[in-house]
Amino acid sequence: MIQVAERQRIRVSGRRTTYSRALAYLGRFDWVLMAAALALVGYGLWVVSGITRFDVPGEPNYHVFRQAIAACLGLAGLVAAAVLPIELARRHWRVVYGATLALMILVFLAAETIRGSKRWIDLGVFQFQPSELGKVLFVLAIAGFLVERQGRVNRWRTIVQAIGLGAVPILLVFLQPDLGTALVYGAALVAVLFFVGVRWRQLVTILAAVAFAGLSVVWLLPSAGVEVLEPYQTDRLTGFLDPDRDPGNLTWNANQSRTAVGAGGLTGRGVLDASQTRLDYLPEHATDFAFASLAEQRGFVGSAILLLLYLLVVWRGLRVITVAGDLYGAVVAGGLVFALLFQVFVNVGMTMGVAPVTGIPLPFVTVGGSSLATNLILIGVLQGIHARGVAHNRPSPP
Repeated sequence: MIQVAERQRIRVSGRRTTYSRALAYLGRFDWVLMAAALALVGYGLWVVSGITRFDVPGEPNYHVFRQAIAACLGLAGLVAAAVLPIELARRHWRVVYGATLALMILVFLAAETIRGSKRWIDLGVFQFQPSELGKVLFVLAIAGFLVERQGRVNRWRTIVQAIGLGAVPILLVFLQPDLGTALVYGAALVAVLFFVGVRWRQLVTILAAVAFAGLSVVWLLPSAGVEVLEPYQTDRLTGFLDPDRDPGNLTWNANQSRTAVGAGGLTGRGVLDASQTRLDYLPEHATDFAFASLAEQRGFVGSAILLLLYLLVVWRGLRVITVAGDLYGAVVAGGLVFALLFQVFVNVGMTMGVAPVTGIPLPFVTVGGSSLATNLILIGVLQGIHARGVAHNRPSPP
């Protein structure tokens, strides 16, 4: 009897220890970041309910329901990403990199061609876009490669090797074709190089080379008869440079988007009176131009709330860099936050005509389960870095 009682006491003590550790770990989360992310999810669902209300006759909540399912899956991914030690990704960055490439190759093998692109794998409830999840894996892998060589990151050989590793998944995404997501990968790569400590003049050289490559793809190579971009991608870029060219076709979406943004005024036209969205004058109002539809329905006030929530997430994300317990955590946090900021900047910019139309989704808002779930996983990675960083930086008891 004494032995049984002792074993029960040990079990109870073990459970209490486990619970106390779990509570202590949760206490080290950045709850302001968590609240901002959850607010973005809720606000995004509310926005989707308005801009897609008339998209499916008889089913006003069709897209909201599927977006909510993606949010639930993303929250599960957030918990998993926050709990799993990020050191695993650092030690096994080669496996993470291989998984990134496998996701990109899977698209070519299993995805159906939709509107000329192979990006989505149909899972029934929603379509999975591997390149979205690949954004997080890409940063984890490239950061692992560079941190493993942290004493040599300023050598051109190391930098070129990192760019070479990054170029493979970027090329695979570009070939889907998905120019917008490829640009996000490229921005994340530059951010990782910056946060790992590459010198400014080296970064300027890299950016100059990228600018020259972009100029070659858009102008030099086509003038020599070599077309790199798809015709619709070229049209988007030329339409941005010359907005008044062919307004009935080439620049239709961009022009209608600017009209929608301007029509919203201060408080918006509401769901019923937002003609650009409701009457489908803005064709991609639930995807590429979700921000324009939000601006039309909810006006400057509704748009400002969304942008302030983004600002809060970015601010807290940058704060994670300062409390990270090691270089790898800081580099991963920097790369992920910059990639998120880049998506917001380009998407919002293209709806107002200050950036070319590239197909980059608006985080937490654009209809698409993969994007929403991936952004929540991104928040989970940041929470894991923050929690372990706080524990690492906490002074040891005397």
